[in-house]
Amino acid sequence: MQHYWSLDDVYLDGCWQTIGSFDGVHLGHQTLLKELIIGAHKKSLPAVVLTFHPHPAVVLRNRQNHTYLTSPEEKAKLLGNLDVDIVVTHPFTRELSNMSARDFVARMHRHLRMTHLYVGYDFALGRGREGNIAVLRLLGEEFDYRLNVINPVEMEGEKVSSSQIRNALFDGEVEKARRLLGRPYNLSGMVIQGDGRGRLLGIPTANLQVWKERALPKSGVYICQAYLEAKIYKAVTNVGYRPTFDNRSLTTVVETHILDFNQDLYGKTIELSFMARLRDEQKFPDVQTLIEQILYDIERARSFQIDGAVIERRTDEGETIS
Repeated sequence: MQHYWSLDDVYLDGCWQTIGSFDGVHLGHQTLLKELIIGAHKKSLPAVVLTFHPHPAVVLRNRQNHTYLTSPEEKAKLLGNLDVDIVVTHPFTRELSNMSARDFVARMHRHLRMTHLYVGYDFALGRGREGNIAVLRLLGEEFDYRLNVINPVEMEGEKVSSSQIRNALFDGEVEKARRLLGRPYNLSGMVIQGDGRGRLLGIPTANLQVWKERALPKSGVYICQAYLEAKIYKAVTNVGYRPTFDNRSLTTVVETHILDFNQDLYGKTIELSFMARLRDEQKFPDVQTLIEQILYDIERARSFQIDGAVIERRTDEGETIS
């Protein structure tokens, strides 16, 4: 998979293309992408995803504290794992938002020469969202591409969407998020120096430096799988403010205890898959009560099974680990 950071860097002789935010690359996205990829590869053409960063709402509506399910790099990696050939993450700016639908389609066609364009049922582009489905069909006649519109995927009576998944995370419903994504919700971060309190308690934890715009699950304690140096471990992860110790902390902390692991992790990157929520974060009356609760959390994590199967994933080199 090739990842470009501007449409201006890409010139193709033909492709099958889709365009959209694709935050999270959830089951709805995957349905569209599967059809796109199969069709493109049958014609020996690349499957191309054109996406944007930052999210248009951040630029157009000045949305504050917007959070993402995936960073641009993570999104591109997920798309590549689905066999997308080219990902273009184009900067979304005020200037871009003011382009007419026709001008933007002409720009895409000049760089990508798409023969098929796939979009979701509610997609629109261009100034004032003027490039709706009807307009894109008309422009297809001018620029010689076929428009394919994909209907929404529904689950539990709701349309699968990135905002629905964010809401599930904010409510601590990581298992619901997993169903909507078609995989566990993941986040990664580099291990940074903490206060060392976990090691003093006999339960060492790794504090993760997580991208500040990343959507975090609701404060609480979770069963996770930790991916570290091509190996998978069970883990207990706390997301929150550590009220037993840090009464005035305003910064959300993500710290994880990896089961059966006791090596130096500083400077290394850990990826966490959130499997289940154990409990709310709470303030304990004393340290001993906290230790007893954490040990109980660890035993619950140790015995936890997910659908009777081990989660598999690809490494950056394309290998599968389990």
